[in-house]
Amino acid sequence: MKTKHNNLKERTKTFALRIIRLVEALPKGRTTDVIGKQLLRSGTSVGANYRAACRARSAADFISKMGIVEEEADECIFWMELLADAGAVKKEMVQALMKEADELLAIAVSSIRTARKK
Repeated sequence: MKTKHNNLKERTKTFALRIIRLVEALPKGRTTDVIGKQLLRSGTSVGANYRAACRARSAADFISKMGIVEEEADECIFWMELLADAGAVKKEMVQALMKEADELLAIAVSSIRTARKK
């Protein structure tokens, strides 16, 4: 049975892969190229920084890395909202991915709160 730790590593990796597929499917254009790059950076950063948090050397280091996970997940939501609001993608196309980003954001916030209490 996978631990929560490994499960979240897989979940953030799957999230990154889904972001990559979304960005690759965006229509070509100046706006989508710029927003797509931003989304790609923030979306892949979620998993990379979560892995870094798992290797944290102290509670402060863990909180710092999870803070980056929180920021990047929130940024992903912003970029996807912007793509949908600009008409570059249909809202339905990014809705499930936005929900996943929101859940990862909530997990990061909860993890930070728990770590601060210890």
